[in-house]
Amino acid sequence: MAPVKIRSTTVLGVYHNGEVAVGADGQASMGNTVAKSNVKKIRKLLDGKIVTGFAGSTADAFSLLEKFEEKLNGYSHNMKRAAIELAKDWRTDRYLRKLEAMMVVADKNELLIISGTGDVLEPDFGIAAIGSGSMYAQAAATALKKHAPHLTAEEIVREGLNIAADICVFTNHNLIIEKPL
Repeated sequence: MAPVKIRSTTVLGVYHNGEVAVGADGQASMGNTVAKSNVKKIRKLLDGKIVTGFAGSTADAFSLLEKFEEKLNGYSHNMKRAAIELAKDWRTDRYLRKLEAMMVVADKNELLIISGTGDVLEPDFGIAAIGSGSMYAQAAATALKKHAPHLTAEEIVREGLNIAADICVFTNHNLIIEKPL
């Protein structure tokens, strides 16, 4: 299976100084055209205990969010176990296998990336980034964690996404940032 090429958004999650924040821009693109500038790509699950961010096809992402929530409920709200089970299903199920999206999921202690190739990644350095502007956001967040350790996770996410929006034409400055409870 060829890797999914996710464009048209940036999602950034950061675990820093004992706190987690996940944010995304609001741009939805259709080809080279901005279709909408204020899409909400961040969702809270389990009464805010888990925050998710998605990149890729919106319809596919919502299907995955529903499946992830089912897995959370089926595995006693254990985020990592639910992520692993979702990734297994995603890779092997005929319908799910065709979905083109990725997710960043976080609770107050952990940050994961879930992909359609069956990967559940615990990112190095507590930084998870997906989407077209992910490398810009990740580089900015890495530098901020290293050189401005006094910043909060939310401040690092905000600045990382703003830097990505300055560089990536598929990312805008309409940000939504959430922290798990």
